[in-house]
Amino acid sequence: MRPDPAQDGRQSATALRVQRGVGRLLLAHGFCCASEVSLATGRRTDLMALGPRGEIWIVEIKSSVADFRADSKWPDYRAACDRLFFATVPEVPAAIFPPEAGLIVTDGFAAEIVRDAPLTPLAGATRKAITLRFARTAALRLQAVTDPAAGAGPDGL
Repeated sequence: MRPDPAQDGRQSATALRVQRGVGRLLLAHGFCCASEVSLATGRRTDLMALGPRGEIWIVEIKSSVADFRADSKWPDYRAACDRLFFATVPEVPAAIFPPEAGLIVTDGFAAEIVRDAPLTPLAGATRKAITLRFARTAALRLQAVTDPAAGAGPDGL
């Protein structure tokens, strides 16, 4: 059986805990989530969420201050979503996160949007392309669960 692409071994236990808590929060708000969604730029999102009206949110998970300081790619995600959030645990000081993004804090079970993200609506063509990428990622992962012997498919997801 192929390993779960959502957990490729690069995520810390804290990051996986944040992913679970944020996923629960977003689901409660009517969003569905996929982790490690590849963008046209080659970047991979920590979490991408698709809302009931087609809105696209990206959540960048930061498990520590060092994790945040080591990341310089997060501004690139703005062009691929309507709202950009950071998500972390209560032990990480909220003050380190820039106001240009929203902030979600979680203990791994419950989560709260501490600061809403500014809305920067995507252009229609960009929204369509990203939504298709999200859908293909989710469908290929479901296929991998229901038929692991089938292989990854042409996208290599």
